[in-house]
Amino acid sequence: MKRYDTRQRELLIAFLQQHPDQTLSVQQIAQELCAQQISLSAVYRNLSQLEGEGLIRKSVKPGDRGVYYQYMGTSACQTHLHMSCTRCGKTFHMDAEHTSQLTRAMSELDGFELDLLHTVLYGVCHHCRQA
Repeated sequence: MKRYDTRQRELLIAFLQQHPDQTLSVQQIAQELCAQQISLSAVYRNLSQLEGEGLIRKSVKPGDRGVYYQYMGTSACQTHLHMSCTRCGKTFHMDAEHTSQLTRAMSELDGFELDLLHTVLYGVCHHCRQA
């Protein structure tokens, strides 16, 4: 499928780049972009293309039937595991050394190669545990 660099696509990418630590639903994205006259169908179409290009990751959260998207266009996102808080919804990068230790151990001990782009660890962040 041919890709077009439309104004809608550019605005969507710019919005996602401004929220790299968040997983956002289509409804949240569309609501934020509605003032810029981007239709819901354009959001869906562009998210599908961006996912195919590896610029965003689609995920589901435990106990939630919704689908969420996160911008993955930075090199940091492609070389770190992501940890997502089930209370506040914020997504964090795992420290690079910890990511490396975990993936190396999985490979050496279990012969399993972890896909960093499609893996999210769910739990409760430090801030929410303190609250």
